[in-house]
Amino acid sequence: MKELAKQFIGKECIIYTITSDDGSLQGVIKEIDDGGMIIERNSGEREIVNLDFVTRIREYPRKKNRKKKELVLD
Repeated sequence: MKELAKQFIGKECIIYTITSDDGSLQGVIKEIDDGGMIIERNSGEREIVNLDFVTRIREYPRKKNRKKKELVLD
């Protein structure tokens, strides 16, 4: 998972975990280390997520004009 997740460093992503309250986190992946990743949220706060609990990483979907989609359905 660590090697696969490194593709998303510096990109705004939706990270799905088995432990978060709403099932997903949003933010820019800043760094990936042996057991976790550092995510910077839009508010500027940083969060560390254990890679063992990550089930899916998805780059935030954008429209053709590169603006963020307002509604993301999964």
